[in-house]
Amino acid sequence: MNHVQRRLVSTAARLTSVSPASVANFPPKESYKPAKDAFVKDEFNPENWAALQPAPSTALHAFAYRIGLQSVLMDSDLIRQACTHESYLTLFRQHYPTKPEPETNAQLASVGNSLMGLFASEYIHTKYPYLPTRVMKAAVTAHVGPPTCESVAREMGAAPLLRWHRTPTSEDGRNILHADAMASIPRSLTALIYQERSMDVARKFVHSYFLSRKVDLRAMLKFTNPKKALMELVQKYNRESPKSRLLKETGRFSNSPVFVVGIYSGADKLGEGFGASLKMAEFRAAEDALHRVFLTRTPEDMIQLPSSTFSTWLKIFDQQGDSTDYTPPKLAPSEIIYASSGRGGIPETRR
Repeated sequence: MNHVQRRLVSTAARLTSVSPASVANFPPKESYKPAKDAFVKDEFNPENWAALQPAPSTALHAFAYRIGLQSVLMDSDLIRQACTHESYLTLFRQHYPTKPEPETNAQLASVGNSLMGLFASEYIHTKYPYLPTRVMKAAVTAHVGPPTCESVAREMGAAPLLRWHRTPTSEDGRNILHADAMASIPRSLTALIYQERSMDVARKFVHSYFLSRKVDLRAMLKFTNPKKALMELVQKYNRESPKSRLLKETGRFSNSPVFVVGIYSGADKLGEGFGASLKMAEFRAAEDALHRVFLTRTPEDMIQLPSSTFSTWLKIFDQQGDSTDYTPPKLAPSEIIYASSGRGGIPETRR
């Protein structure tokens, strides 16, 4: 066994997606070369050969059962299409220019990405009605963004089934990364569920795998001047101007003092904070008051999603179709963006 064949054996052992049926044709004829061509530049690449091998049907069906979609994805070709990134065609055309090209998940990933964004946006907006717009966008990205999709795909065990190729350049001028190809699998699965079943089933899939995860929204709310933002927020609700009151203190004349400050609007306490100085405690108290407003949650039993008004997509235009009672919530007042830091931490200027 020469060096190329030994590399092929080690590569095939690492890649579990190689079908056992390929063992009968092992080693492939591409690995054999006449003695006169022993030093040709176009050497056989075992990694590419292993990547070109189709995933076995047993692994595809096991994947469908593992994620609980055995009744939806009964056709192994659909699962194989969902796990085939569009960059795989570049590698396929190089080795099999005359064969018909396999179907990829390019369109499925685009549709699934839109559906996941819809489900995440309506759920977060309904659950946190006072959340600022920029923070809501960041929360949607945290729930269904590319890093989360890639992580969920790995947890599903889809890495051995992925077919992709790291092309030198793409349309936008950047390389195709493995994480980008992995992120396309959950999006494609969402589109397939929507295609084979209904929007309701696709929404349940997204809620189970993505929206059930805990995301720290408090860390996304940062203010360079929370006192000014709180003052404008109180004025918007026609309440009394906020005032700071010292609630507790200890060690004022020591090297480690602690002050507890509360911010009140009339007799109502809006927030409370502590710090080693009165200024720091007042800053944290104003920030705590803003967090209490922006992170106000709607009880789970009162959450109504617009996409749940119709049970099936086929009856969405049928007035006689099954539908659920839906009461649209009242729109929350526009958020206060004064001195609210953006993605880069640059204060937002007031217009």
